Amino acid sequence: QATALEVAQNSLIERRDADAPTAALDAVMPTGAVAAERPEAPGQVKVVYRRAGDRYLLVEYGPLVLDLRLRFRVHALMTWLKQSKLPGIVDLTPGVRSLQIHFDPHVLSSKLLLSALESAERELASIDDIEVPTRTVHLPLSWDDPQTPLTLSPSPPTVRPDAPWCPSNIEFIRRINGLPSIDDVYKTVFGASYLVLGLGDVYLGAPVATPVDPRHRLVTTKYNPARTWTPENAVGIGGAYMCIYGMEGPGGYQFVGRTLQVYNRFRATSRFAPDTPWLLRFFDQIRFYPVSAAELLEQREAFPYGKVDVRIDEGTFKLRDYERFLSENQTSISGFKAQQQAAFEAERQRWIDNGQLSFSSEARGPAAAGADAAALPAGSEAVESHVP
Repeated sequence: QATALEVAQNSLIERRDADAPTAALDAVMPTGAVAAERPEAPGQVKVVYRRAGDRYLLVEYGPLVLDLRLRFRVHALMTWLKQSKLPGIVDLTPGVRSLQIHFDPHVLSSKLLLSALESAERELASIDDIEVPTRTVHLPLSWDDPQTPLTLSPSPPTVRPDAPWCPSNIEFIRRINGLPSIDDVYKTVFGASYLVLGLGDVYLGAPVATPVDPRHRLVTTKYNPARTWTPENAVGIGGAYMCIYGMEGPGGYQFVGRTLQVYNRFRATSRFAPDTPWLLRFFDQIRFYPVSAAELLEQREAFPYGKVDVRIDEGTFKLRDYERFLSENQTSISGFKAQQQAAFEAERQRWIDNGQLSFSSEARGPAAAGADAAALPAGSEAVESHVP
C-alpha cells in the first residue's frame, strides 16, 4: 500500500497536478519489526529478518556476541546476493553479525526479497572452509599522542574530571582489563593484529576492528557522556573494538594514540583511488608500530599527497585455520578472559561504591549550572537547551 501511494504521489509531482485528489491511506494494524525468522538448527544459527523502513531489511545472525564465525556467515550471504544479481538490490552494508539490505520496493518487493533470502540459506554451503583475501596494513601509532589529552581539558563541559577514565584513558584500560602495568597495555596494542569487520564506524571509512587473538582483546566502556571533540585519526577502544576516527567529531572510545589518515577527501594516490577514497577494506588486518608524535605529524603531512607510503602485505584468512588456533590455545584464552572479567567486575563495584555507576549529565546540579552562567558576558541571559 505504501509503495502504491508513493507511485501515485510521484505521478502527481511529475504532472505538476496540484488539484488532483490525494489517495487515501487505509488504516493498517501494526505488525512489528520482525518480518521473519529462521530458528536455530544443527549447523545453522538463528536468523532474524527485521524491517528497517520501506526500503531496508536487516538480516541478523546468531546471538548478540562477538563471534568471527558470524561475520563470515554475513560475508557468505553478501557474496551470494552479489553473485545472484537480484534486480532491485541497491546496496549491501555488512556489520559484525548483520547485513543491511537496501532495496528498491518498486523493483523488488520485501516479500520477494525474503523469499530470495530463504533460498540463500538453503543454498549456502557450510562456511567451515571459507577463506577471504586479507591485507596486513602496517600503520604508525603515536602512543598516548599529545592531541588526545586535549579532549580531557576542563573546557569541554561534557568530560567530567572525576570520570573513571580521567586523567588517563590508558590507565583506565589497564585497570579494567586487569593488566599489571601500562607497559602491558602497550605490548598488547602493538602486538595485536586488528581484523577489520566493518567500515564507517565513526564516519569516513573508519574501521571497526577486533584483535584476531582473543588474548589481545582489551575491553573498555565508552565515555559517559560522550566528549564533544576527538582528534582526526585518533585510535580508541570501545567495548572489544578498535576504531580509527576518520575525522574530527564527538566520540566515546578510550584513546591509546593517533595514526595516519584512513580517508582522503581531496586527492587520489596509490592508496586512495578516485572511486574508493578510504584506505582499508573488509578483513584487512591492522598492525601498529610505534613512532614519536613529531614523526607522525611529518607522515600525516605527506601521506595524503602520496609522498610517503604504508606497507601492505597480501594474504589469505582461512576460517578453519583460525578455529584450529582457538582450539589449540583455549586454556590460555579462557584464563585471560577470566582475569579480564574479574577486573571488569571489580571496576564496576568501585563505580557502585563511589556513586558513578548511574552518572547522568542531567544531574550536574545547580553548582555546575551556576558556573556556566557565571561565564556569560554582562547583559546576557542563559537559556537551557537539553540535548536528548
